[in-house]
Amino acid sequence: MGILVLPQIRCKFKHLCAPDYLVNMLLQTLITVIGGRVFAVMKFLHTSLHVALKSKPTVAVLHRADEKFPWCWSRFKFNIFADVDIIIIRKALRACKEREERRRRMKREYFDEGPKRVIQPPKKDPVVQTKYPRSYDQNKLPPGWLDCPANGQRIGYIIPSKVPLGESFNDSIIPGKRYSLRQVIHQQRVMGRELGLVIDLTNTTRYYPPSDWKKQGIKHVKIACRGRDSVPDNESVNNFVFEVLQFYSRQKHSEKYILVHCTHGHNRTGYMIVHFLMRSQSTSVTEAIQKFANARPPGIYKQDYIDALYMFYHERKPEAVICPSTPEWKRSSDLDLNGEALPDEDDDGGIVAPLHENHVETEVMTNDDILGDAIPFDQQDAMRQFCYHSLKLGRGAKGNSQFPGSHPVSLNRDNLQLLRQRYYYATWKADGTRYMMLITCDGSYLIDRNFCFRRVQMRFPLKNANEGIAEKTHNLTLLDGEMVIDTLPDTQKQERRYLIYDLMAINQESIIERPFCERWKLLEKEVIEPRNYERHFIYQSRNPYYRYDLEPFRVRRKDFWLLSTVTKLLKEFIPRLSHEADGLIFQGWDDPYVPRTHEGLLKWKYPEMNSVDFLFEVGDENRPLLFLYERGKKKLMEGNRVVFKDASDPSSYSGKIIECSWDSEEQVWVCMRIRTDKSTPNDINTYRKVMRSIRDNITEDVLLNEIGEIISLPMYADRIRNDSKAAHQHANAGRRR
Repeated sequence: MGILVLPQIRCKFKHLCAPDYLVNMLLQTLITVIGGRVFAVMKFLHTSLHVALKSKPTVAVLHRADEKFPWCWSRFKFNIFADVDIIIIRKALRACKEREERRRRMKREYFDEGPKRVIQPPKKDPVVQTKYPRSYDQNKLPPGWLDCPANGQRIGYIIPSKVPLGESFNDSIIPGKRYSLRQVIHQQRVMGRELGLVIDLTNTTRYYPPSDWKKQGIKHVKIACRGRDSVPDNESVNNFVFEVLQFYSRQKHSEKYILVHCTHGHNRTGYMIVHFLMRSQSTSVTEAIQKFANARPPGIYKQDYIDALYMFYHERKPEAVICPSTPEWKRSSDLDLNGEALPDEDDDGGIVAPLHENHVETEVMTNDDILGDAIPFDQQDAMRQFCYHSLKLGRGAKGNSQFPGSHPVSLNRDNLQLLRQRYYYATWKADGTRYMMLITCDGSYLIDRNFCFRRVQMRFPLKNANEGIAEKTHNLTLLDGEMVIDTLPDTQKQERRYLIYDLMAINQESIIERPFCERWKLLEKEVIEPRNYERHFIYQSRNPYYRYDLEPFRVRRKDFWLLSTVTKLLKEFIPRLSHEADGLIFQGWDDPYVPRTHEGLLKWKYPEMNSVDFLFEVGDENRPLLFLYERGKKKLMEGNRVVFKDASDPSSYSGKIIECSWDSEEQVWVCMRIRTDKSTPNDINTYRKVMRSIRDNITEDVLLNEIGEIISLPMYADRIRNDSKAAHQHANAGRRR
């Protein structure tokens, strides 16, 4: 037994029987036709049907005809003891049948056609993707929009707002409730504000034509975000923050404002604005959420949005933080008569927000995993320019699109003599993935071998004179390193670790001309130690708000040792590593940072691990082809053959970069793996150096014998003594301070 509320009904009507789907639609249509405001929850319990509806008085009774149709859900009987307009009832029932016929016709017509997904490149505008046609009214008001407050208080130069509706909606809105583009502009001008940018987060294009903003000299940016069932994706967040920062930076004398809206201006809008506050100010998630709630009450009222913000920024959510209840204007229109969420037309057809497969956690980590989130092309281009500037590189024929990181050369009989002529330190060559990293005030960015930037949420505080949480973080600090996957021996658990081995710029200041020994020490003092101090303080705190353990990977400085330790490094250290290693790196202790190929930076690989990266293609008549680059163009390596392990199908490797080792007995290249981190093969000069190294065949015994002679030289012994003395004096001075 339940209550059905129908406002001001005039004629009696009895004993209506209809299929359940028609009954459900009939009730909704009745309420729509009569104009009642209804909040409904329907619950099915075997033989009972409960309907709880809240509205104005005048009551009709609905009951289930269980006696006549036991356990049968196909029919309902209604006894409506009220004055009911029989014409309205017939009109509603006819509308129900028409809707059902349209639904069935569309189902037949589009039975084999499912919704399609478009992966959106970061640099392009959102892709308009239409699902199969929907029968909803294009000028139907979004549920709850009418009574939703128009906008909130400004947050800096950002104004949160519900979506302004175009002139085509005017017939559905009484004059006092209208909120159109012209009214938005007028209201803001009355308050002395001039709009310069509108960011539209809705997932449809039906609310207004964007050209209307442009006609008023206001820039319109569309960032399509799904509502209701998911939070905005990370790439959309990156786009939003970049657009806001760019707008701020381009304002010279005028102080224009940014209007940000989704459908109602609370959840998606609040989510984006909180992200911006987190990346542009020194604040916590709790403070940012509260700041938005103060400006746009009640703030974000979806629990999953709030939880996602704390999770994204690796902060612990305080127990005192409680998700606000759904506003009354939204609650009254949020459910249908079945107690289910009404489909927001914002999410029907229109633009489909990109789905991200990169964030799906896999059980096994690999070096081929893609880390971080893509960023806007313009932002990437600006960061590329900063890297080139810091490394003192000019724009070449390819502009600034070529990866500028320093590359070692293979060890051969000739350059082996450099170990005698200059002062070198050694480290292990990890078999990981090469990344540079740019740390900015709004996030950290991994830079791969394709010179593509992807944002990761990491914290790098500045050195703090006082104990506790540092207020400021690094901004425009450039690092070089490699990502490895450690497998813990006891638990076999995998952990990513970023091994940083060089520092090229610190807070905008380029230091590439300083000797490596200084850069390496600064790296520990300015980057690693502040993280460790802050993390230690947080872990000891009773109420830590930031959790370093939730970051996507750990960070440490890579160690370098004197040449006299190479034997121990090869025999003891490398075998005990929790990640793969394939040789040694020899770093000149006094060398500057040299972009791209550095002839003085030497790598020695185990003979069986010497490799070349080829572009593999399948030619005519299934002929396998290997290509290198020569002066930026493909060069076919005639006479070079490749074999694939496990009898793999060569065609599956076509068009990919493959890393190959040399089989001297069979005189063929053996494919080791696909290099997903590279888009181009090695240069012909790199190939020649590798082949020279293979021919020279510097084995482990040859290398250790050579180093044994080097460390016995007086020059080497004097340098070690001087370095040890300087280090001792520095330590004593530190203790005195």
